[in-house]
Amino acid sequence: MRADHVGLARAGGGSMTGFSTLFYKEVLRFWKVSFQTVAAPVLTALLYLMIFGHVLEDRVKVYDQINYTSFLVPGLVMMSVLQNAFANSSSSLIQSKITGNLVFVLLPPLSHWEMYGAYVLAAVVRGLAVGLGVFLVTVAFTHLTFAAPLWILGFAFFGAAILGTLGLIAGIWAEKFDQLAAFQNFLIMPATFLAGVFYSIQSLPPLWQAVSHFNPFFYMIDGFRYGFFGVSDVAPTTSLAVVGVTFLILATVALNLLRRGYKLRH
Repeated sequence: MRADHVGLARAGGGSMTGFSTLFYKEVLRFWKVSFQTVAAPVLTALLYLMIFGHVLEDRVKVYDQINYTSFLVPGLVMMSVLQNAFANSSSSLIQSKITGNLVFVLLPPLSHWEMYGAYVLAAVVRGLAVGLGVFLVTVAFTHLTFAAPLWILGFAFFGAAILGTLGLIAGIWAEKFDQLAAFQNFLIMPATFLAGVFYSIQSLPPLWQAVSHFNPFFYMIDGFRYGFFGVSDVAPTTSLAVVGVTFLILATVALNLLRRGYKLRH
């Protein structure tokens, strides 16, 4: 996004503001390569379902009345939402820093609130788009109920917002792609895979059940799954409280970094 584009948006009689211009640019950035940013993650989730569902369908029962494939689909949807929301904001910021075009975002009079909102909302859009794609493709393999649709939407939105915020923090902190890859490979991926995507934590030994309760990703996935089945490993209100507190903490950190211009303004 060039600085003169922002000026034109403000002075050209249109209703676009700095926030909406940056948001539009971020959405357009991933949508122009949607085959890579949307279709590829959907295919990956489908492969997970075909492999794990085929191998474990007759061997694993969850909550006594839910077959394994039905249990797996919401986990795959939420995993895709989280990972792609993180990828959107983190990759955008690190690319802008390395190529040097971040200056065109910093030059216009954008507040740190506007920058945060644009990057995170664009990450939410990508996360939800991929999640919807995964759901539409995988739902044909099983039968799902919708016990509490508002819980589904709420956890999907806040989960994407949390990972979009975390991606923003990672993009601000990282100075090269290697650092960002380390952040994703050693934090995001393990936390996601160990959050109960492929299993219920009730099947774990007591020690690992206790450890899982310190993983905020677990509450995002467990609360999201509750919206489909009406049952979960922990109370959905507990999951919502943990997700809400996590979002507030990370949003405060990200806004503070943007306000200070940490590793952005030299």
